[in-house]
Parts: sequence; structure tokens; C-alpha cells
Amino acid sequence: MRIFIDTSAFYALLDRDDANHKKAKTTWSRILGDDNTLVTSNYILIESFALLQSRLGMEAVRGFQEDILPLINIEWVDGRTHKSGVSALLAAGRRRLSLVDCASFDVMRSSGIRNVFTFDPHFEEQGFVRAGADL
Repeated sequence: MRIFIDTSAFYALLDRDDANHKKAKTTWSRILGDDNTLVTSNYILIESFALLQSRLGMEAVRGFQEDILPLINIEWVDGRTHKSGVSALLAAGRRRLSLVDCASFDVMRSSGIRNVFTFDPHFEEQGFVRAGADL
């Protein structure tokens, strides 16, 4: 199965003080143990690097780059996906919905990915299935 990974999952996995850390570790172990293909986008990477650097420091960024990213396939957001994400963001008109979220939805739909490792409720609102939803 292909599983998209969101910033919220990466962050919870790396921050021991995050409220979702325990769930993230359990879900991560499970999805790694199964024969899954893990996918994220370059927009998620930019968002994750910035969040990790700001909140946890460069060692967290280094750990993310060296230990986690080698296990992930990266889908590169192109001009069409960016434009679609901007259109969806403006149409939604919601303050807490981000361009990264909207571009992620487009990447997932274009790639036929239905499952997502996230703690962000926007993905379920869009009809995606959260990995670890049973936790």
C-alpha cells in the first residue's frame, strides 16, 4: 500500500514532547513493518525542515534527513500541482488550511494514494484514510 506522510506525523515522530509522539512511533513501526511504500512531497519536506529547525534545532533536521528520508519516496510538486493547490486554498477560504495541505491533497489524488499518516484532520475532511486511525 502507498501511504502519504504529512508534516504533523514527521514532527510527532521526532518530538518526544509532542502529544502524538507515542501514537506516531506506534504507527511508524507498523507502517514500516508492513510492505508499504511511503510517500511525501517536496512541499512537506520544506515545511517539515522549517518546523524541525525552528522548534527542535539542527540535530533534529539532521536526524530527519539521515534516518527518515532515505525510507521515503518524494513526489515533486510541479507548476500544475502548485496552481491547483493555490486555487483550492483560495476557494476554501479557510484560515487554518494551508497551501501545503492543498498541494498534498492534489499529489495524493493524482497518485491514487488514499492513505495518509497524519494528525491533521483536514486530510480526513478530504476523504483520505488516516493510517493509525484505530489508535
